[in-house]
This record gives sequence, C-alpha cells and structure tokens, in this order.
Amino acid sequence: MAGDASELARRLAREAEAVCRHYLSNGRREGRYWLVGDINNTPGRSLFVRLHASSKGPAGKWTDAATGEHGDLLDLIGATCVLRSFSEIAEEARRFLKLPRWHRDPPIEPKAAGRSRDPIKAARRLFAMSQPLTGTLGETYLGNRGIDPPANTLALRFHPQCFYRPEDATTVETWPALIAAVTNLDGRITGVHRTWLDPDGFDDRGLGKAPIETPRRAMGDLLGHAVRFGIADDVLAAGEGIETMLSLRTVLPSLPVAAALSANHLATLLWPVTLRRLYVAVDADTAGINAAKALTAQALDAGIEAIALSPRLGDFNDDLRAFGKAQLLDMLRQQLLPEDAARFLDVISA
Repeated sequence: MAGDASELARRLAREAEAVCRHYLSNGRREGRYWLVGDINNTPGRSLFVRLHASSKGPAGKWTDAATGEHGDLLDLIGATCVLRSFSEIAEEARRFLKLPRWHRDPPIEPKAAGRSRDPIKAARRLFAMSQPLTGTLGETYLGNRGIDPPANTLALRFHPQCFYRPEDATTVETWPALIAAVTNLDGRITGVHRTWLDPDGFDDRGLGKAPIETPRRAMGDLLGHAVRFGIADDVLAAGEGIETMLSLRTVLPSLPVAAALSANHLATLLWPVTLRRLYVAVDADTAGINAAKALTAQALDAGIEAIALSPRLGDFNDDLRAFGKAQLLDMLRQQLLPEDAARFLDVISA
C-alpha cells in the first residue's frame, strides 16, 4: 500500500495546480503557491500548497498556518472529501487522475515555450524599472495610512503603471503600485511585493488600495526572506505586513524591522547570526497568533530571546490610525525591555 500511496502522491504532485483548482476552488494561485482559507475550501490565505518542487520541498505539500495542519495531496483529498480510509482516498485520487483533460486544468509547465519564467529575475527587473518613492502616489498612500515614509530607504519604490492580471483573465490591467523589495540576509533581492493603489485617492474602506480583487501580490523566492528596513544586528522586530512594520518604524525610526508579508512566511523567517533578541509583532487573528507562536518557538530554540509586541486592535497600523503616534509610542514603551526603550524610543509630541 505504501508504494501505491507514493505513486499516487507523485502523480498528483505533477498536476498540483489542477488538484487545487478542483478541490480548493475558492483559493487562487499566487506565484508558486495555491492559497486558500483552510482545508474546507473556505476563502482566505492561511493554507498554502506548493505547486512546484523546489529547495523548500516537493510539489503538493501543504501547510495551514492557522492550525499547523500539513500533508500531501492525498491528505488534502481525504480531508476535503471527508474520506476515512486510504482505499476511499486512493479511489477518489484515481478518479480525478482519469478525468478527461477538458475537465481540469493542464499540469503546470515550468517554462513557456522559448521564454524564461524565472520569478526572481522577473522580480529584480520590476524593481529596477520602478522609480524612487519620494513625491509619488506611493508616498501619499503611506502618509494616508499614518506612516512617515522612511527616509532614504532602498526597500520601497513606485511604479506608475504596474501590470495586474485578474484571476482567470486573459487581459492585463495597469495600476499604480507600491513596489517593495524582498531580500535575503545578504541584501540580495529574491522577490518583490506589489500593492496596487487607487489613483482616485484614499477612503476608509479600501485604505488607498486599488479596487481590484487582490490588490496585494508577491512574486519570487519569499520563504525565509522579508522586506527589511534598517540593518539588524543584535535586535530585530519582525511581523507580517509592510504597513504594520512601517507603523513601528514611524515611532521607533531606529529599530530594524522585517515584514515577512504573510503569516505563512513569518513562521519561516531567517534572522542574522548576530541576533540576540527578537520582537515579534503579532497580528490579532488566528493565523497571525499561530505564526507568531511558531516564530517565537524557533527563536527560543536557537537561544534568542523572543518577546511579543501586541496591538490593541488588529495590527499596529490599525493602532496608529486609531490612536495616533503618541499613544502607539506609549503602548510600545510598555512592551519593550528597558534597555531597548532607552535605545530605540524617540520622543514624539502628540
């Protein structure tokens, strides 16, 4: 039976995206992953399925950042179809693999005919094609979120007409976008994050993001890497969103921070060998709390002191916009160690 399971898993992994589109139809592809809310096909982003084999692992492996569940595509089929025995799961897998080609999507091809699809190179090209942030809609967007745009940052740029392809669409739209560089510990760009912006301005509902289905997307090699502000040595603050971490930098401008871009990626973040203390900015939802716990456990296992920074609302940008700089500063002062409070806190008037 083990050999049969391995062969079925291998065949399913070759068509991982087709499996996801069939059994997790409420999700969507983003880069090398399929994202959905959970194993019950709830819309969301907590569960991710690897679509291509890579150094990170084989195709078809999935993890739910909110619950810690993980497995292969046979496990996925068993859970989504509520099948209790391996024989039932195997029968369903064979049924899927026998479906006519027109009933399901073709297998993922790593390259289009004659054209490279290296996502890291594409990310670097996009970042190079973008322009400095100062004086752009990207800078205005951050200001409308209560964020002081970081001075002289190399991590953020702006593209006035960044391509956006809606899911399952053949047409391409263009929207202005905030472009953020995802880098490894050596500072090399491994990916980019795009936040498409609304050229008509800011409102409380969209918060300045473009009125499209997925105004945030990332591309490239993301796991373990982050959008980084400041150079980390012995102390670092890490969290999910760019706006969340820039909110911390707005009141703690000398504190090095890293935005991992999602709960899934936060739990895999790499840190410098010199790190001695890690502050983990917690997003107040199930996925965020579990990712923060996972990162904290990894840091403690590595002998690094780990301290949670908890917002009053959903995240620190919510706090910044609701309460202002002075109150956010006071909240953080109470959560930092005394030596770090003395080192990083700037006096900010109300």
